[in-house]
Amino acid sequence: MKYAPNIRIIRVMCSGRIDPTFVLTAFREGADGVMICGCHPGDCHYHEGNYKCLRRYHLLSKYIEQMGIDPKRLRLAWISASEGKQFAQLADDMTKTILGLGPCEVKQVMETLA
Repeated sequence: MKYAPNIRIIRVMCSGRIDPTFVLTAFREGADGVMICGCHPGDCHYHEGNYKCLRRYHLLSKYIEQMGIDPKRLRLAWISASEGKQFAQLADDMTKTILGLGPCEVKQVMETLA
């Protein structure tokens, strides 16, 4: 299976372990988009990690929009480890969305706030 070569995958034990500062740091460091993938609701090995991730995702979406970042640059997807083909399709779809939006200007915005 192939997906866009400009994607960097960062693995964590659970989507519930993704701290909002990880996403904000990714944007600050130059990422044009961030896609968070987690287990399907109800299938979390850590019981409620994906629900915790979902709550954080909604807060992050609102926060980045207030910062002037298009919320389409952040995506949450429920996908299991056995769904490689679907992951490749999600990655390609996210890449197309980001290419359509163009480069993210957030780095300059965050540098002016610092």
